[in-house]
Amino acid sequence: MKDSKIVAVFGATGAQGGGLARAILEDPASGFTVRALTRYPSSDKAKSLAEQGAEVVAANVDDPADVRAALEGAHAAYFVTFFWDHLSPDRELEQARTMAEAAREAGVRHAIWSTLEDTRLWVPLDDDRMPTLQGKYKVPHFDAKGEADAFFAAAGVPTTYLLTSFYWDNLIHFGMGPALGPDGKLGITMPMGDRPLPGIAAEDIGRCAYGILKEGEGWVGKTVGIAGEHRTGREMADSLSRTLGREVVYRDVPPEVYRGFGFPGADDLGNMFQFKRDFNDSFRAARDVEATRRLNPALQSFDVWLAKNAARIPLPA
Repeated sequence: MKDSKIVAVFGATGAQGGGLARAILEDPASGFTVRALTRYPSSDKAKSLAEQGAEVVAANVDDPADVRAALEGAHAAYFVTFFWDHLSPDRELEQARTMAEAAREAGVRHAIWSTLEDTRLWVPLDDDRMPTLQGKYKVPHFDAKGEADAFFAAAGVPTTYLLTSFYWDNLIHFGMGPALGPDGKLGITMPMGDRPLPGIAAEDIGRCAYGILKEGEGWVGKTVGIAGEHRTGREMADSLSRTLGREVVYRDVPPEVYRGFGFPGADDLGNMFQFKRDFNDSFRAARDVEATRRLNPALQSFDVWLAKNAARIPLPA
């Protein structure tokens, strides 16, 4: 479309950005064109976006010149960082600073920044309810994003701050799916007690972002949290059992046990689950399901997502 507004989508071949890029491309009346920014322009996902009509551009978020070039002429932009690629909150902070400054220089009219809470506002560094990590964080992959909110505000970039939720896709890709325990049973393990966990299908994050873009500048300056459903670990296990046709139990463990599991980022995730458990009411209140559905009428419940994706969840024999 000749007069379409360019939306620069960072991480366009990833979970969040990919959902937004596809949502725009699937709507011929969107009024937007997609500039798909990716570290992997030759990947199958990038080629698929190009075939659907996206402009695919290589962009390194660690390179300020790359980021500035990626935003040239863009009306809007979706910004997301990639903590789990490198496990460095300091690097994530620098990437966010680069994005905010480049958005200001490019005159971006509407930015959506994929963020999370800075948990240090609830659990200060000298609070020993959970250990301090890397010298200055409680939940590194949350805290750096929350701290980076200030970069967009200080730069004067018209920004919507999007609080995401636990990806149900983690059951497929992140090693959080059902595993065999010492009792020989399949189980999912989270230190959440009986508290509900807000979750969402990864593709729905992008579709919610598209809803924000369609509604426009009325969302500027606002923080919006999204979730497809709030489910306890036991409820998730029951759904997995029904869908997979195999018993799946919920294993609640203390956060200190989870932190000691030894995989990269276990201490971060142990603190994350503890934060979501201990401050469950406020964490859930920030992620209203009905408000999310207004942005994305096709919002999936956990059971709907499972029906589509159960075959992709790796299971032990």
